[in-house]
Amino acid sequence: MRTYLSSYLARMLAGDLAAFGAPPTDDALAGHIRAEQISLVLGYSVGIMLANACNALVLAVALWQSPDWAFALVWAAGVISAALFFGLQARASRRIAKPQFVSRRTMYRLVRNALALGAAWGIVPVAFFADASSGAQLVITCLCAGMLAGGAFAFSTVPIAAIAFTAPIFLGTAVCLAREGDFVYLLVAVLVVVYGLVLLRGVFVHAFEFRRRVIAQHEAERTVRQDSLTHLPNRIAFNEALAGALNRLARSGEEFAVLLLDLDRFKEVNDRFGHPAGDEFLVQVAARLQRCTRAAEHVARIGGDEFALIMSNLTRPEDALAIAERFVASFAEPFVIEGCEIAGATNIGIVLAPRDGNTSHDLLKHVDIALHRAKKSGPGTIAFFEASDDKSARDRRALQRDLERAIDANELFLVYQPFLDIRTGRITGFEALLRWQHPERGLIPPTVFIPIAEESGVIHQLGEWVIRQACATLSRWPDRIRIAVNFSAVQFQNVGILQTIVQALTAANVSPHRLEIEITESMLISKYGSAPAILNSLIELGVTVALDDFGTGFSSLTYLRKVPFSRIKIDQSFIRDMLTQPDCAAIVKSVIGLAQDLQIGVVAEGVETADQLEYLRQTSCDEVQGYLIGRPMSASEISALFDRSSRQSVHAA
Repeated sequence: MRTYLSSYLARMLAGDLAAFGAPPTDDALAGHIRAEQISLVLGYSVGIMLANACNALVLAVALWQSPDWAFALVWAAGVISAALFFGLQARASRRIAKPQFVSRRTMYRLVRNALALGAAWGIVPVAFFADASSGAQLVITCLCAGMLAGGAFAFSTVPIAAIAFTAPIFLGTAVCLAREGDFVYLLVAVLVVVYGLVLLRGVFVHAFEFRRRVIAQHEAERTVRQDSLTHLPNRIAFNEALAGALNRLARSGEEFAVLLLDLDRFKEVNDRFGHPAGDEFLVQVAARLQRCTRAAEHVARIGGDEFALIMSNLTRPEDALAIAERFVASFAEPFVIEGCEIAGATNIGIVLAPRDGNTSHDLLKHVDIALHRAKKSGPGTIAFFEASDDKSARDRRALQRDLERAIDANELFLVYQPFLDIRTGRITGFEALLRWQHPERGLIPPTVFIPIAEESGVIHQLGEWVIRQACATLSRWPDRIRIAVNFSAVQFQNVGILQTIVQALTAANVSPHRLEIEITESMLISKYGSAPAILNSLIELGVTVALDDFGTGFSSLTYLRKVPFSRIKIDQSFIRDMLTQPDCAAIVKSVIGLAQDLQIGVVAEGVETADQLEYLRQTSCDEVQGYLIGRPMSASEISALFDRSSRQSVHAA
């Protein structure tokens, strides 16, 4: 009972209308309502305090001839001083940005100040009315009535503060009238009671309506600023919080950090388990991330699988690192979705303000660059922005611009690395490898420009160019030769890729079975659920499909059932170590046996020694590729070899 009573009093003194029968609210919303109430009171405070000072001065003048003039003067001086002090405080407070949350303690102070000011005016009828002249008594009556109305108006959104201010005046008036004992004063007392009840009724009606409007407005704003799935702040709320942090930085030098998180394997969850599972994954991630933050900070979801946090009042970079490490650690336990355990991970980029920028544009650009470096280092990596990152990003943007014009500038070319049939000893085809000869930087490796092309979308233009060049080259080579073209994962987002292949084959008059598409299972199929459908369409067209880097992914066997591959290529890492590492040798033998059972051709990559070739021959591998067989060559060199081979065949005949 005592606990309930103390809780009730605490809510009532904090201005919570739930103490007077309104529906209860959570702490965050209650704090927001208090902020609106305080803001409104502060808006009236300067005018109300000036009115208090003027009224006190009028009362002092009216009581100048009274026996109590000295006490009245002291009283007036005290009220005027207090009114000016509170008025200046209110004016200074209004210059500060409007708070979004106000604590109960602040509301307690407001109620206390209202009570103190009301008590000062409650003294007036008790101390001065009896000995005052009739004119002064009229002034006292008018002033008390006016202060009742003014108090009710000023605290119209905070009933407890209105009661705290008006109650002493009512009490003082009651004592005064009771002491006089005149019937006329009794009538005045009745009027004061009626007047007071009407005022308080108006205060409560207005306060309840104000509360309803604030809640409705808050809900509307929260809908606009809240992610509908995770209920975290969205990009709009994040941008507003960032603007607020920058304002505090400019005004008081308060430093802060921005953390940007990107989820690993989110697309895989979406594609393998469906969008409802992906949504549940995001909800669980959001809950874990929010548990890692301080009470006043909120993680925001600013994109599909991107989250961000503004860490305010930063004292040391280590504090930002500590929260980032908690974020990474929160992914240690798998996520349970629809009865399945799904492993998750995140990468995090961090910028510090003002060290890494003092505008939202610079901070967001730099944190994105830091995140990009973290992602390149693998899941679970945390990276602070470094000045060298910005130079690297500028270099990447310059390369992207150059790459966009590389096709028209005739800077791209293809080289071809042969496949050898172990049984017959004949070349059966070539893998087309894209190269870029930059006019200033020289030969740029594909490992550098292909990721840039994928991120920028230029990969679609490059892919179409490679397909057309490969088909045109095939038309000049013997019919028994095939060309294998590597497909990027991003190319499967291009709905027109099938049409491009058909047009290229038709224009070159090349049979579809001579074109082979190589895809990397670990990079491609796990990310794009539409890939199997596109691959099956290619196979129906007659194009052959090879699964590259077999054994390095996590679901190769699953996709061997889904897509009828013509060939699988054993990753060169297994070929390199198969003569020295028994486990690699066992994997190579198993893959070759599996391919034979499934009636799929098998190619060994990275063959560099005669011993490796002999071992693969003994294990019945179909084809091999590597520097031992031949290094990448230009199309003209290969055509010359075919011409010489043809002439030798004619002479032999």
